[in-house]
Amino acid sequence: MVTDSFKSLPLRNELLTTLDTLGYTQMTAIQAQSLPTLLEGKDVIGQGKTGSGKTATFSLALLSNLNVQRFRVQSLVLCPTRELADQVAKEIRTLARGIHNIKVLTLCGGMPMGPQIGSLEHGAHILVGTPGRILDHLSKGRIDLSELNTLVLDEADRMLEMGFQEALDAVIEQAPKQRQTLLFSATFPKQIEAIASRITQSPLMVKVESTHQTTTIEQTFFKLESTQERDDALEALLLTHRPQSSVVFCNTKKEVMNVTDELLHRGFSVVELHGDMEQRERDQALTMFANKSISILVATDVAARGLDVENLDAVFNFELSRDPEVHVHRIGRTGRAGAKGQAFSFYSEKDGYRVALIEEYMDIEISPKALPSKPSGEPYQAAMTTIQILGGKKMKVRAGDILGALTKTAGIDGKRIGKINILAMVSYVAVENDVAKVALKQLQMGKVKGKALKARIMK
Repeated sequence: MVTDSFKSLPLRNELLTTLDTLGYTQMTAIQAQSLPTLLEGKDVIGQGKTGSGKTATFSLALLSNLNVQRFRVQSLVLCPTRELADQVAKEIRTLARGIHNIKVLTLCGGMPMGPQIGSLEHGAHILVGTPGRILDHLSKGRIDLSELNTLVLDEADRMLEMGFQEALDAVIEQAPKQRQTLLFSATFPKQIEAIASRITQSPLMVKVESTHQTTTIEQTFFKLESTQERDDALEALLLTHRPQSSVVFCNTKKEVMNVTDELLHRGFSVVELHGDMEQRERDQALTMFANKSISILVATDVAARGLDVENLDAVFNFELSRDPEVHVHRIGRTGRAGAKGQAFSFYSEKDGYRVALIEEYMDIEISPKALPSKPSGEPYQAAMTTIQILGGKKMKVRAGDILGALTKTAGIDGKRIGKINILAMVSYVAVENDVAKVALKQLQMGKVKGKALKARIMK
């Protein structure tokens, strides 16, 4: 158990006060092992999975390096997806809230270029984005990295999987040679080792396991040969256990689409997530799933990386991952915060090698279990409905405005209103199914913050 206190570190007072306010008093393993070195300005390579605390680790490092008076780009964080970039930027802003006038910009593909160009013209201290979009702005001369002091590669393994190698190289080439470089990765293939050796100087290597314990997860394996058997098994398990929120992992985009179609055909509440979807579609799929207005998400590993969903009841591996570390990462999404999680994995005769790798990596013995009989009854349907409102931060809409319109004006009990997400141009609110029509009518006919806004129920 880690007993190291953040107060033992030479952090600026504003950061220590914020950490204390957030309830962050003790460092996680990756923070205790790497932050003293990071705060000395040295390079670090960290290997840690979801839940290890790596985002806060590099956020504290780059905020410590920051000179707020110099309104120039001083830190750059590269991420594989927009979802992860948004999460990282949010955590940096949270930790920086005690330091006045820090500007953090998120620059990702799939988003309009115009607003990003306008924001860059006004300047920023910290940039968080995907390699392709950052390179695009760099090549047009919109970003100046001459005063960059901290470069972070977050989830470097996924960036390579998504084909960002050339863009990464081009961005790194334009960064100053004298800088601090931090590289974080859940897995460490040879390509990552090659990049790390090329872009870092005498780095400290830190490897930790997630703070999430896989012992809280009940794993069950089923030996199934055909796709038909897997489809039937997935239906039987979903009907038996009736998880309110679950993810089905697939290895390919084609498999994601096939499994989604099959579940829809069988009457389940399901949405897909893969790399070929437009950013707007990805955002809406993730929002509906996180809001619990969709109960099943079928996704590839790359698309689901950075998924921020609380209380995931179950994980299904429609096929075993090729990498045992990825298998652990998948199942680690259920059973968090001490809750008991469930993970169901399908494999066939030809998957013997993958099974052996998981057994060795997790130090477990895998034996197939018998499937439960398919129970009668209808599939579980999500309890919430998500309403999209065409108004967001740009129109000064706040969560309290939406909550007030629904509780005070429409008379809906606040306990029946779920998550509220405010984006730049749109907002989303989750409400219980039986008050959805009342909520929609209020949002369409009434006003939010004195404005009449368009609203619709998302399907």
